[in-house]
Amino acid sequence: MTALTTGLTVTDPADVVIPPRVSLADTLSQTLTLAWRATMKMRRSMEVMFDVTIQPLIFTGMFAYIFGGAISGDVGSYLPLIIPGLIGQTVLTACVATGVQLRTDMDTGVFDRFKVLPIARIAPLAGPMVADLLRYFIASGLTFAVGIAIGYRPGGGVLGVAGAILLAMLAGWSLAWIFTLFGIVGRNAQAVQGISLLVMFPLTFLSNAFVPTDTMPGPLRAFAEVNPVSLVITAIRDLANDGALTGNVGWALLGCAVVIAIFAPLSVRAFNRKM
Repeated sequence: MTALTTGLTVTDPADVVIPPRVSLADTLSQTLTLAWRATMKMRRSMEVMFDVTIQPLIFTGMFAYIFGGAISGDVGSYLPLIIPGLIGQTVLTACVATGVQLRTDMDTGVFDRFKVLPIARIAPLAGPMVADLLRYFIASGLTFAVGIAIGYRPGGGVLGVAGAILLAMLAGWSLAWIFTLFGIVGRNAQAVQGISLLVMFPLTFLSNAFVPTDTMPGPLRAFAEVNPVSLVITAIRDLANDGALTGNVGWALLGCAVVIAIFAPLSVRAFNRKM
């Protein structure tokens, strides 16, 4: 039998050297690649964007006109309180979708492909979360836009609003680690959504998002004042309404760092066990 020469070089699998650890540069590159994949999924399925496009339009008008007179006397006086609060609430709602989508991908076998690749184990988790920064930006920007359309005038100006949006995006990315953990350990997407909503509603409504904490009973007020969502919303108010870098901004950043420090390692560890 005569062997045909094709010009291709065949490498013995035994000669292939796989790096024992993935470098930081490779981890960043792989994370951005998977973030681009998640962005393409958003573009092809625009219905997944309804929670950050339609919801801000409905909630901003609804909460402002229903509760404005009862809480602050009139809608105009309520807007500096409710607009930053709705940004926190909308971003937190968007975080829930992160865990649900992760569980869906795991159930459909997508991550079975990732586990045979020599990539950083955190990349499949962090990639979609980086892509979700776009969702948080859209949600925050639309909420501010609707608020301005109905009479809200942020005293912090353009720079204050930009700083508030950046803080909301960072807070969303940090809080999404909580729901990422739920997505990994949950049995299915429906269970993940149910657990996430049970966590989201107390974090949102037991905060200063919709009402001042001064009128709350003692235990609820104590919880609301240390709630990470309250810290973020207070900092967003300082930036948007006053354009001030107060200590509340520092506390919000510290709260975000604590959430990441706790839930990011837990998520990666649970993901490695699943993989």
